[in-house]
Amino acid sequence: MVYTTSQSTNQPVNQPVNPATSQSTNQPVNQPVNPATSQSASQHTNQSSDPLGLNAAPAEGGDGNLGNGQRKRRSSEEQGAGPNSFKRTKVEPTTPISPSTPGVKPWSSAPDEKQVPTTTPTTPSPAPAPYRPAVIYWDLDVQTNAVIRERSAANHLPSHPEIELQRAQLVTKLRQHYHELCHQREGIDPPRESFNRWLLERKVIDKGLDPLLPSECEPAVSPSMFREVMNDIPIRLSRIKYKEEARKLLFKYAEAAKRMIDSRNASPESRKVVKWNAEDTMNWLRRDHSASKEDYMDRLEHLRQQCGPHVTAVAKDSVEGICSKIYQLSAEYSRRLRQTHLSLLQDPSTETCASPPQSRLVYCYPVRLSIPTPALPRVELHFENDVACLRFKGEMVKVNRGHFSKLELLYRYSCIDDPRFEKFLARVWCLLKRYQAMFGSGANEGFGLQGALPVTVFEALNRQFGVTFECFASPLNCYFKQFCSAFPDIDGFFGSRGPFLSFSPVSGSFEANPPFCEELMDAMVTHFEELLDQSSEPLSFIVFVPEWRDPVTPALTRMEASRFLRHQLNIPAYEHEYRSGSQHICKRDEMYYRAVHGTAMLFLQNDAGFVKWAPTPERLAELTTAYHPSLTRTSSLSSPGPAQSAAGDRDSTPKASDRTPSGMMSPGGHDNNNNNNGSSSSSSPQDKLTAM
Repeated sequence: MVYTTSQSTNQPVNQPVNPATSQSTNQPVNQPVNPATSQSASQHTNQSSDPLGLNAAPAEGGDGNLGNGQRKRRSSEEQGAGPNSFKRTKVEPTTPISPSTPGVKPWSSAPDEKQVPTTTPTTPSPAPAPYRPAVIYWDLDVQTNAVIRERSAANHLPSHPEIELQRAQLVTKLRQHYHELCHQREGIDPPRESFNRWLLERKVIDKGLDPLLPSECEPAVSPSMFREVMNDIPIRLSRIKYKEEARKLLFKYAEAAKRMIDSRNASPESRKVVKWNAEDTMNWLRRDHSASKEDYMDRLEHLRQQCGPHVTAVAKDSVEGICSKIYQLSAEYSRRLRQTHLSLLQDPSTETCASPPQSRLVYCYPVRLSIPTPALPRVELHFENDVACLRFKGEMVKVNRGHFSKLELLYRYSCIDDPRFEKFLARVWCLLKRYQAMFGSGANEGFGLQGALPVTVFEALNRQFGVTFECFASPLNCYFKQFCSAFPDIDGFFGSRGPFLSFSPVSGSFEANPPFCEELMDAMVTHFEELLDQSSEPLSFIVFVPEWRDPVTPALTRMEASRFLRHQLNIPAYEHEYRSGSQHICKRDEMYYRAVHGTAMLFLQNDAGFVKWAPTPERLAELTTAYHPSLTRTSSLSSPGPAQSAAGDRDSTPKASDRTPSGMMSPGGHDNNNNNNGSSSSSSPQDKLTAM
């Protein structure tokens, strides 16, 4: 591999250019310059030491204008720690620039609003004390070891509160249409979280331009949505704990199957089979009152096997119609939204593809947009105890004060087009509104998308395996300041490197804890295989996925058979925990919850990555210990959300396909019946061959 050779005395030869740590000298340094942020010659000279803005500090006044103890971030050399060092001083979140900070325009004012001159007080007011969260769930001081090839600025339209408000309204309207179609055509409620999983599955293949609404997908019928709706026909089979519940469920299924086959255009053979089995089941229920719970469940499984294929055949066209209608509405909303968005831009002609830069190796940097952001409208900010409330046109979004401080730090490190934080509040509002629209408005709905590993696990991954990057995260739940996320148009201002499926690192050590959508996980494995096969530099992915075995997921099967698999750890259910996806708004005692399914931890590494970050027994022992729930805190026994089961439910699952509608999204959302209750199991390809 050929690295960029630097002429600077501070930049070692044959090393990738590190925009965050390289310093300017009298000799020029070949560093990447972002086309979207290049300035005049004089400005470029002043910024040559940090052309990508990873350490950007507010300009116009330097450190003197920063109150509350905020100063320009020191370089890694001054801190005495390199990008791969594990001993660093933790960055304490500081108080965000407030409207009272001297020399800084208030956040809540519009950019074009005139500032009223104020007289200098005779007695200076004391600076407010920095806000320090009681517990910090991130470490933004860890420098990246992820190396990529320099890339052009992205052509995404910059986020705008007006557009984000309309997008949220259209997504809510689309959810309502989905609910109505399921009721009108099939007489069922939409499967829980199925709309969120539909968004994930569609975005894997979507070639459209809207960051959230799918608009160019092939095929139009979503396999994920079709599968989940079909699983709930003729009725949803819930988990059973008691005998009477099993009896009622069996009767309801027989009655619903008979009613459905009578009301649809079914073949004579289908009518005969379904009616006979349904009536036979009802007669058995009337005769036998001494049956056990297991007898009822066995009878239900037999009835499903006999009637299921015929029920599926008569419902197929109707369910495909639901999927097609939702997709068509989404595409129409996307086109309408983009037209409105383009009209807000000051110069729509700037939406052109920038010429690709030289293919140099650099340390990864946040997504940059080639289209400048227009002036953003006013967003109001106030605090209610420890909650930051941001309001735009009557629409309020909330985030706890600790995470608000985290967003301020991420913005300071990553954003290069807003040194005076004039657009900060508007962009935070857009960020929170975007994720709120994706999650849904139901209680705990969608928060499984954001479930994260415990802090102790991230610390062990960084210390033992050099992990500095998250493949699936967001500005709200990330642990490192370098991560991939779903929405580059807004997340990029807070450090995102873009969607992982579009991110192609050459080397580095990565953690991957994807949302539990089968199509997304399968695409993730394909991307892993391609990256590991193409690179000869050290490359490592430590992957965390649910240990679903009944039936097993294609992604897990492929990773276990991969030639890049170096080791595998299986963490049993109820013996480990996750951080809540609602961590940015939940209470401290609701931060952690026990996983009700097993988790498979797989180490995918190329040869160089295995040499550098080999999963040795000592490293694995520390990582396993870090995963165990802390004895000093309490955690919920199941993941948040309506689709969870208590510990006593784990033996009563009416069908294997319950995994899809009830547990796909959340790390704790699936009850795996095949988990052992012993300690963590560990296996490697060599161990498996020996056992055979």
